[in-house]
Amino acid sequence: MQRFAVDSTINRWEIPSLGLDQLALRAVPRPTPKAGEILVEVEAVSLNYRDAEVADNGMGNALTFPFTPASDMAGRVVAVGEGVTRFTPGDRVLSAYIPEWIDGVPLSWTQAPTQGGPIPGMLAQYVVTPAEWCVRAPRTLNAIEASTLPVAALTAWMALVELGNLHAGQSVVVQGTGGVSLFAVQLAAAHGARVIVTSGSDEKIARAIALGASHGINRNTTPDWQHAVLELTNGRGADHILEMTGGNNVERSLQAVTQGGRISVIGLLDSDRLSLPILALLASRASIVGIAVGPRRALEDLVRTVDLLGIKPVIDATYAYSQVPQAFAHLRRGAFGKIVVRVSEA
Repeated sequence: MQRFAVDSTINRWEIPSLGLDQLALRAVPRPTPKAGEILVEVEAVSLNYRDAEVADNGMGNALTFPFTPASDMAGRVVAVGEGVTRFTPGDRVLSAYIPEWIDGVPLSWTQAPTQGGPIPGMLAQYVVTPAEWCVRAPRTLNAIEASTLPVAALTAWMALVELGNLHAGQSVVVQGTGGVSLFAVQLAAAHGARVIVTSGSDEKIARAIALGASHGINRNTTPDWQHAVLELTNGRGADHILEMTGGNNVERSLQAVTQGGRISVIGLLDSDRLSLPILALLASRASIVGIAVGPRRALEDLVRTVDLLGIKPVIDATYAYSQVPQAFAHLRRGAFGKIVVRVSEA
């Protein structure tokens, strides 16, 4: 029989004001679900680059302090409030990043706040959340693996499958080897696409090829990587490019994309600005689309796909709950795949 803790206090990571260096573990009362809410024992929290930025500078969010960072959670329902029928105690769940975006056309940012800023995040032993803000976890993944899906995997899914209409025989350029990029490699390969990875590390390129990529381009030895993409595609260019860098790199993506292809802007590793010639964009007939994760319904679709295809998230490192500062430090250094905090041993 599943046994749940009943302690009156829990431990939660908080910052008293902006600054990741102020992160500290605090004892707080154990929350109780109200009508429409569920109490979740958090088992694992996956970290995203955004989580560190929100804690450091807010990223434009008006945070309420003390603030708990991190948006991605996998856990187990402990109790349900009055009127909840979506889940029952014992169910395994994931948090939805933009919880009020259920489906269809997205709401404005002010109407659709995000988990982990401005909504308080998940780095706690227990969280109370509206039942509508969660989805069922995949059957084929453990909590550590499942916690990586709500932001990184769903972003790749939206860029390639939901919005990109990816299909077999197409070519995809994936920039870097972080969480979104490696999910994109696996999803594209599973759909029968040809995947080209760009990275500054030959070792990481080899690992990405082992995950399903067809080719790799070292952007340090080949800074004008767009020419290599054209060579690999016999001059045609790639159907999809996941743009993770920003700045002048977008112009290279534009040169590497096929006529009428798609550039999904996801990251801003070099710059939070885009720089490209308008005439070249007009001539390419390419679509440049911003990807900001996706709705709850798409996360549910992704979960079913993960179970069906047997996709396993790439975890670079797992940290104990007491090691959250070290986990963020690893995140800042860069990772091959995801960094996950193990909150409980469940």
